[in-house]
Amino acid sequence: MKLKLSLLFLMTVLLFSACKKDAVKSEKEFAYFSEQFADIKILRYKVPGFENLSLKQKELVYYLTQAGLAGRDIMYDQNYRFNLTIRRALEYIYQNYEGDKTTEDWKNLEIYLKRIWFSNGIHHHYSNDKFKPGFSADYLTKLLKETNTKLEREAFEVIFNDKDAKKVNLDASKDLVLGSAINFYGPNVTEADVDKYYKTLKSPNPLQPLSFGLNSQLLIEDGKVVEKVWKSGGLYGQSIDKIIFWLQKAKDVAENDQQAKAFDLLIKFYQTGDLKIWDDYNVAWADTKEGDIDYINGFIEVYNDPKGYRGSFESTVQIKDFEMSKKMDVLATNAQWFEDNSPIMDAHKKKNVVGVSYKTVNVAGEAGDASPSTPIGINLPNADWIRAAHGSKSVSLGNIIDAYNNAGSTGRLEEFAFSKDEVALEKQYGELSSKLHTALHEVIGHASGQINSGIGTPSETLKNYASTLEEARADLVGLYYLPDQKLVEFGLTTDAAAIGKVAYDGYIRNGLMTQLIRLNLGDNIEEAHMRNRQLVAAWVFEKGKSNNLIEKVSKNDKTYFKINDYNALRELFGELLKEIQRIKSEGDFKSAQALVETYGVKVDQALHKEVLERNKKFKSAPYGGFINPVLVPSIDAEGKILDIKVTYPDNFAKQMLEYAELYSTLPSKN
Repeated sequence: MKLKLSLLFLMTVLLFSACKKDAVKSEKEFAYFSEQFADIKILRYKVPGFENLSLKQKELVYYLTQAGLAGRDIMYDQNYRFNLTIRRALEYIYQNYEGDKTTEDWKNLEIYLKRIWFSNGIHHHYSNDKFKPGFSADYLTKLLKETNTKLEREAFEVIFNDKDAKKVNLDASKDLVLGSAINFYGPNVTEADVDKYYKTLKSPNPLQPLSFGLNSQLLIEDGKVVEKVWKSGGLYGQSIDKIIFWLQKAKDVAENDQQAKAFDLLIKFYQTGDLKIWDDYNVAWADTKEGDIDYINGFIEVYNDPKGYRGSFESTVQIKDFEMSKKMDVLATNAQWFEDNSPIMDAHKKKNVVGVSYKTVNVAGEAGDASPSTPIGINLPNADWIRAAHGSKSVSLGNIIDAYNNAGSTGRLEEFAFSKDEVALEKQYGELSSKLHTALHEVIGHASGQINSGIGTPSETLKNYASTLEEARADLVGLYYLPDQKLVEFGLTTDAAAIGKVAYDGYIRNGLMTQLIRLNLGDNIEEAHMRNRQLVAAWVFEKGKSNNLIEKVSKNDKTYFKINDYNALRELFGELLKEIQRIKSEGDFKSAQALVETYGVKVDQALHKEVLERNKKFKSAPYGGFINPVLVPSIDAEGKILDIKVTYPDNFAKQMLEYAELYSTLPSKN
């Protein structure tokens, strides 16, 4: 699971920092902000501590970043079958067109291409809506002709028509698969086909269910449903062979035998596509506790699959932040206390929370589903049975959070917060509150609870609602514990009550109002994390109406939400956590559907219109992502690496074009 950067967090960490746009001259003058277009701001991040690694460790980091970038094309093709075709045609035009580049049409084409780079395709990375070009079909035809660029007819037309308008469709009234442009399924595969196919598959060991569908595309060929497995010699084999090449080099410089064992299993998984080997790898990876370098590489999160089976390719490379990890390790050490004192039913509590680890890390490189838009927290593995038996790893991406913190400023807090006291408290405790909520979400939230014996995995039982409810469950764990005095005893804060107030104010404000700036007026909420936040906020708002627990206030013709009883709100968060854990533990699809559809999907249109109007005065884009640092090795005449340095590019388009040149591992059609 990964925690996506919420608007609440953005508003907190960006509040006081001035935006620096000057060129980088020294460490002190590092420019975190690069540029802004559409609803995107492009930032940069530093890699502190890299220079202190041994040469062997630097090589390990380098090989792992290369393994991630080798799979970059996979993410484009997974997101939509025409993404690579369209991206490459536009990249060729961008580099070879010699005509007038001062026109609005050209500027809009450049923005369109940058949006494709940012989202790994022609659909928005968050809303899932297809981008609407700011240039005409005639203009694109002209550019294609003048640069002698070929773009097949269907790929050309889909840029301008209404076909495949939604990358991931979560509207339960429509066919989830047919209504989704995601390239996990053939164009003629239906939701019923998917359900029927997976009902026939049984894991050899029901207590250790395999992640069926995680690494394959489902098609209909000759009237039969078939899987095309992503592996060496199979679908995406060209990219995967490059990934294997770099993973083998990483294995040769592994920090310890357990880490080398995990590399060996990951390589075997990529070679065979065997899901049992994938589980063996995740066990070995979760058991690798020692070492300063860690990584994520594989088909990981299933948010992009409307049915919750298939994993998007993702890579992050991480260097341990020793000081911060030591401070936050207290959560992992005391995971059992949190489980024992949770408001969920005793039958749903783990009797022995195993191997939860928490680290603050500094990212050295990202690719696939993690780049350019990146999470701020990650908790893996995702398989519940592995988490129960072997524990999980939770990380907070410290240098990513720091980059957001230094990238710019915003006045949205003052606009949408109810009172000056609320703003003052946010300024004093907001950053710490956000960090602690992220830690509790990842370390305790995702690791907590257990599924009843004989109940299938959430992707089987809760289907398209599984991801939303899992994120809501983890958020609620954090919200429930933030005001707890135990955090003071653990030395994590001196004022748990204040930390809780800040978190509660911000969560309700964001869930009911400010996250709506990411939607077009009239849209329903589709993205799982946004659904989860509105679900939680709307549910407690409704349940607290009888005693005016959360008051909807109109002041100067503007809407605000004011919490009147923080202790009572905590109890409601606990009640909802208990119910969502019950739904997950029992595999109660009908209750899952009712909860999400009632509270998480529909938007108050009048309030949405007001929020959009109030937001117009702010110029800072609501979404952010990153230019990656580049690791540059010094190599002698025999090809031996002598040293590796970190460089910090500052041009987004230049990096994307360099990636296209160096890491185009797949054909345009796969």
